[in-house]
Amino acid sequence: MAQSRASASASRRNTAGREIPAEINGRAVIPFEGVGARRPQGRKAAPPIRSCADYPEDGNKVVASLKEALRRAGLRDGMTLSTHHHFRNGDLVGNMLFLAAAELGVKDLRWFPSASFPCHAPLIPLLDSGVIHHIEGSMNGPLGDYCSQGKMRGLGVLRSHGGRWQAIQDGEVHIDIAVLAAPTADSFGNATGDRGPSACGLLGFGLADSLYADHVIVVTDNLVPFPCLPWQIQGNNVDQVVVVDQVGIPEKIVSGTTVVTKSPDRLLIAEHVARFVRDAGILRPGWSFQSGAGGIPLAFGNFVRDMMMESGIKARFIRGGSNLYLVKMLEEGLTDYILDGQTFDLEGVRSMRENPGHQDTSPFTSYNYHGKGNFASLVDVVLLGATEVDTDFNANVVTHSDGRLLHGIGGWQNCLFGKCTVLALPSVRDRIPVIVDRVTTLCGPGELVDVVATEHGLCINPRRGDLLEAARNTDVPILDIHELKRKVDRLCGGPPDKPRLGDEFVAAIQWVDGTTIDGVRRVL
Repeated sequence: MAQSRASASASRRNTAGREIPAEINGRAVIPFEGVGARRPQGRKAAPPIRSCADYPEDGNKVVASLKEALRRAGLRDGMTLSTHHHFRNGDLVGNMLFLAAAELGVKDLRWFPSASFPCHAPLIPLLDSGVIHHIEGSMNGPLGDYCSQGKMRGLGVLRSHGGRWQAIQDGEVHIDIAVLAAPTADSFGNATGDRGPSACGLLGFGLADSLYADHVIVVTDNLVPFPCLPWQIQGNNVDQVVVVDQVGIPEKIVSGTTVVTKSPDRLLIAEHVARFVRDAGILRPGWSFQSGAGGIPLAFGNFVRDMMMESGIKARFIRGGSNLYLVKMLEEGLTDYILDGQTFDLEGVRSMRENPGHQDTSPFTSYNYHGKGNFASLVDVVLLGATEVDTDFNANVVTHSDGRLLHGIGGWQNCLFGKCTVLALPSVRDRIPVIVDRVTTLCGPGELVDVVATEHGLCINPRRGDLLEAARNTDVPILDIHELKRKVDRLCGGPPDKPRLGDEFVAAIQWVDGTTIDGVRRVL
């Protein structure tokens, strides 16, 4: 596990023309070969076979502390420990886990979270001391900045939610110990996220960990008598249960923007997209859409809600991240189902608990590219954001124009496979153009981006002749993306400066099929 960044500075190019590390933490990379080009072979990974004879006959798997559970799990140097992020910026278990590991004196641990947040900044001293060797998971805020400065001992590895499931399933990442925060659990290990004092909604990001890890520890602050129902994590996959005072702060799952934007420009972007979806005939009975929790997607949801009510149209399903606006549409009868992968506010938590049409999902059903299909390709319209888009419609969601790594991928890459993928974003942020010649970091290939929407109008990918034809029916401004770039550059006095980057890689960006689509270099 003691791979240095310096030994990872050798590089090669993939078919997208991006320079990538030759190795990632001692493992040879598989370069990105193009969308759909790679076909996996072999069989899925599997956890060790266990015997009921090794577990209490009364089903009580509760142990006194997380530290004791780690000791019983055989924690040792160089292991891989995983956590989930359904509490987002309110997670308490990630910090708890590695402080306990530090007390046990272990080193060089690989942390494999589904995502990390600013609340995990207290782990930076443990990265400095070598308790944590490196992070393979989305890094939001301080940990991303730490990685960008070249301080982490190994390469950071960023995967989408579906890519994380793929990596576990395919044996690319082997989890030694999974530690899963659960708002409610029983002593056998059955667990759910939709109820209890710390209810966060669902636990789908921890499901793969529970199925494939060698050892699984459930940590809860609400132990109930067997059976805990509904169980989102099954106790048959759980080795130990630990009860603590608090696993998370549910109010802080609202860590993104969950309020409809009041910006005139951003409202205009949302209205442009809604009108185009209506005029292009996409908004029709039985349609489906997915939008995030940012201000523009929420405004888009409100615009299409009004259009649906006016025309008597009902959606078959809406893909979440759920929030109070989507819940309102469900409870108003404007959709049959919310298929929820992550809950973004407490109204979403309540709805999942109370509404039969509010279904929790996991990255396996929604996003895993190495499966027999997934939900992502069934969605009619997907509204996403980006930090940069270039004139070939390639997009970046993890670094800013200065090259600094401050965001995770989440489900963004997986959502690109929707029937009509729209990137909705202001053309300028902090006086810096968002439309560029070449994105700083490639996260999604332009062939999967159908529309770029800004306050100036829509740019439709020339690959989508059907959408260009449909655009004849709308009065929304339609621009060539090169024309848009020239306009934005004039407004900003020219294109943005190139980031100042060093030679060594600090992170790698994985594509949904396990190949490496780009590398991230140290910021000078």
